[in-house]
Amino acid sequence: MNPLRSLLVKTNLLKSYKVIYNIRKYVSSNNSLLQKDQKNVYLVDENDNSDHEINIAAFNKFTNRSFTCGELNTEHIGLRVSMCGWLEFHRMGKFLVLRDGYGQTQFLIENNSELAKKLAQIPFESILKIEGTVVARPADMINRKQATGEIEVLVKSLEVLNECKSQLPFNIREFQKAKESLRMQYRYLDMRFPEMQRNLRVRSKMLKNMREFLVDDCGFVDVETPTLFKATPGGAQEFVVPTRFPGQFYSLVQSPQQFKQMLMAGGIDRYFQIARCYRDETSRPDRQPEFTQLDIEMSFTSMEGIMKLTEELLQYSWPSFLDPIPRRFNRKSFKEVFEIYGTDKPDLRYDFKIRDCTEFLESNDAYAGCLVFHKPLGNLTKSVRERLNINQFPGTKMIMKKIKYKDDFAESCAKILTREVGEKIFDKCELKEDSIVFLVFGEKNNALKRLGKLRTDFVDHLEECGHKIKKAGMHFMWIVDFPLFEEEDGKLCSVHHPFTSPNYEDLHLIRTNPLQVRSQSYDLILNGNEIAGGSIRVHNADLQKELLSLLDIKTDSLMHMLDMLSLGCPPHGGIAIGLDRLLSLLLHTKSIRDVIAFPKTFDGKDPLSGAPNVIGEADKKLYHIKSIE
Repeated sequence: MNPLRSLLVKTNLLKSYKVIYNIRKYVSSNNSLLQKDQKNVYLVDENDNSDHEINIAAFNKFTNRSFTCGELNTEHIGLRVSMCGWLEFHRMGKFLVLRDGYGQTQFLIENNSELAKKLAQIPFESILKIEGTVVARPADMINRKQATGEIEVLVKSLEVLNECKSQLPFNIREFQKAKESLRMQYRYLDMRFPEMQRNLRVRSKMLKNMREFLVDDCGFVDVETPTLFKATPGGAQEFVVPTRFPGQFYSLVQSPQQFKQMLMAGGIDRYFQIARCYRDETSRPDRQPEFTQLDIEMSFTSMEGIMKLTEELLQYSWPSFLDPIPRRFNRKSFKEVFEIYGTDKPDLRYDFKIRDCTEFLESNDAYAGCLVFHKPLGNLTKSVRERLNINQFPGTKMIMKKIKYKDDFAESCAKILTREVGEKIFDKCELKEDSIVFLVFGEKNNALKRLGKLRTDFVDHLEECGHKIKKAGMHFMWIVDFPLFEEEDGKLCSVHHPFTSPNYEDLHLIRTNPLQVRSQSYDLILNGNEIAGGSIRVHNADLQKELLSLLDIKTDSLMHMLDMLSLGCPPHGGIAIGLDRLLSLLLHTKSIRDVIAFPKTFDGKDPLSGAPNVIGEADKKLYHIKSIE
């Protein structure tokens, strides 16, 4: 029996809307009904004259097309199709290529001089609707590099839905891409490139999977929190928004940090949000003034619980085109990582590590560390030396040397240290002829940071020279046991934010030795980039007051938080995943701008609209603003 008829007989409730909906769903998903010679099947609520299509894929439903430009193959030969897209190319008055967000299809005009004449006058990037029949390409014209390369469509009718201007700002050609500034000015044109189409669709799919995991598998609640808030102390510079109240301003939130903690106090014990965040900071390839993060908070949890949740979330949402990732990620303490790699964001795709040589120095106040690159990585030209010798780290000195022999290195060390120290470092670091050595000594923190930068910069230089240094794949690591505070200009500052809970084992050091207090915070690093960070939060009002006092932050601006903590707030913690940065790494783009639909430029402007722009005198008066040139 016909599967559709069998379904009708079994239900016996044909006038039910729910049943009719299920029949539609069944027809759409059952491949046995999609044969090219199958006659139209009408549902009971449709007129017999209806031209209802049963072979429409999800992305063609409710449109005037039957197939996308990336969908057809040899199974569709003989079908009459209707397709829409941009005119990408035409030649010889009979071949044309139509492109949409799903791919490209070649069309052929045969024995129709009127259509051929019409085609010759249509500018590239015009929007066309074409109806025709799918046929096989001749064997010698098959394009194996194209998904639709085994077929073409014989054109029966061609309609210009919107004619494009003849002169484009730039051509949609991979081999002649315009500069980024021009592409961002005409972002809607730039989006037509297959790379941008892929990036945005991968982003959509990954975010959908994240939502699915958190809601369906873990019982989280998606809550939207306000964007307009109040300026709060600590953290990055915030954007301010004028109001009609004289002298009073909103602030755009850096993150939903305070709101998600209040949700915990309100009994929404599992919250998440794909949140827009704002920071008035200089843009970089991995930073934007407005960005998106997956924000997560959970009550009655621990560091272990949040880290395990994050690992399972990434496992679930990981794109299928990438190699699988470990079920559990390695973890190291901040102190251990910083002393080995000179950074808290180590790139684990290569193994070069810092060797501590402090034991050979006569002074107990100084630190010495060494980085070694053995032959055949010995490439240290004058221009490279000049590039690497920029000292951004006060209180440090460096010896940069290509080794000839032991005495030569010892002699170089004698100019600043002693020959004896040079000889001992030579032996400890197992230096050899043609090794490249970077020896940095001085104030420990800055010396380690300088070595960390040298490690990254020199590996990048070696890769530019053709050496394959970085291993393929995605290399994760959790960094834990960060210090709770750091010192800047003689003042204590939060390493993460003021609401981070101290490690309870170190509470006795809060007043006597605050720089030795560890925090209950954790960062997730991927290929040398921080992609997520979080902490267990302070849930006790008295402890929060004490931390604010140490940070010299007045409690007036945070009374709403202190009240919340004192009115029955459960222990809680969370994490935020930087989605733009994560997707940029997964898709191997040069910048996070390539995974954002409408990004800002390097200097934080919007070339598409010209924002930011001036406002009129009436608006200035309404919002009590005076401009100073």
